[in-house]
Amino acid sequence: MKASRHDMAPDPAELRLCPMTLAHLDGVLAIEVAAYPYPWSRNNFVDSLAAGYHARCLVDAHGTVLAYMLAMAGVEEMHLLNIAVAPTQQGRGHALQLLHALAAQARATHAACLWLEVRPSNLRARQLYEQFGFEQVGLRRAYYPDADGRREDALVMRRAITANDGVSR
Repeated sequence: MKASRHDMAPDPAELRLCPMTLAHLDGVLAIEVAAYPYPWSRNNFVDSLAAGYHARCLVDAHGTVLAYMLAMAGVEEMHLLNIAVAPTQQGRGHALQLLHALAAQARATHAACLWLEVRPSNLRARQLYEQFGFEQVGLRRAYYPDADGRREDALVMRRAITANDGVSR
C-alpha cells in the first residue's frame, strides 16, 4: 500500500507556524475530532478567533494543518486552551514546537507564566507538559465530560516564563 503525503514525515524546513484563520478551520476541526473524545465545535474556534485569542497553526508546504494551539492572554499570564497534533503527525516534535512558540509569545507580552488544564488520563500530554517544565499546582474536580455522563477531573499545571523563552536556538 502506498503512503499518502499526509502519512509521510514532512520536511521540517517546509513547516511554518502561522496565525489561525477561518480558512484553517476545516483542517483544525479534522484534527480536533480525531484527537479528542469531546471535541470543540466550529463555533468554539470561531468565537476564540473573534475574541482575539492567540491561535496558531503548524502547516506544511501544501498548507495542510498538522497541528494547532489556542491560548488566552490574561494579566501577566497565558492560558493554553487547546493544542492538538494530527494523529499521523504525532511523535515528531510538533507539539513541543507549538509550546516553544507559545512560551516565546508569552515572554514577548511580558507574561510571567503559562497555565493549562489536562485530563489525568491523558498520560502522553502530561509527559509532554512535564518535559516542557509544567508542574501540577491544582485540581479542578469534575472539569471534563466523560463517558456515560460522568466527569473527569482536570490537573491544573503552571510553567514560569524564563529569560530564555523566545530566544532563537
